[in-house]
Amino acid sequence: MQKEMDLNAFKKEAEQKLAANKTLGKNLRKVKPRMLDELFQEAHFETFEKMDCLTCANCCKTTSPIFKQGDIARMAKAVKMKTAVFIDHYLHLDQEGDYVLNEAPCPFLAADNTCICYESRPTACREYPHTDRKKIKQLINLSVRNTLVCPAVLNIFDKINAKLNS
Repeated sequence: MQKEMDLNAFKKEAEQKLAANKTLGKNLRKVKPRMLDELFQEAHFETFEKMDCLTCANCCKTTSPIFKQGDIARMAKAVKMKTAVFIDHYLHLDQEGDYVLNEAPCPFLAADNTCICYESRPTACREYPHTDRKKIKQLINLSVRNTLVCPAVLNIFDKINAKLNS
């Protein structure tokens, strides 16, 4: 396992690069969808060959996934609760009408950065940080915001920026 990530240093770096990443995000909207998908997927796989999420877990420490009904049912079963009790105990509706966690860090995050409900985790957690998906153009704004949460996404933006400027 890799050394624990310095999240303070990451946060400082991410904030310093935010304006440039917003500009990059605007420029990426002009790239043909298929080429954009290829750029993101290549940078995603290069990044995750070297990064281990268990050294960070900043997503679990600072944000909440959206819980769909299937996610709620799966998680409630995993923690041996009725669905309504699970919702009352762990979730609330946000401004968009989506179920999200009441608090951060995630109550299912263990001290070693693992998820105690990993096999039952929400779809949004399974797919995070979404940088290997097709039709990534639809997720550019989310990906720019995720540069502030996920060191891997920040690295992916650095790789794409370098490639476009080479």
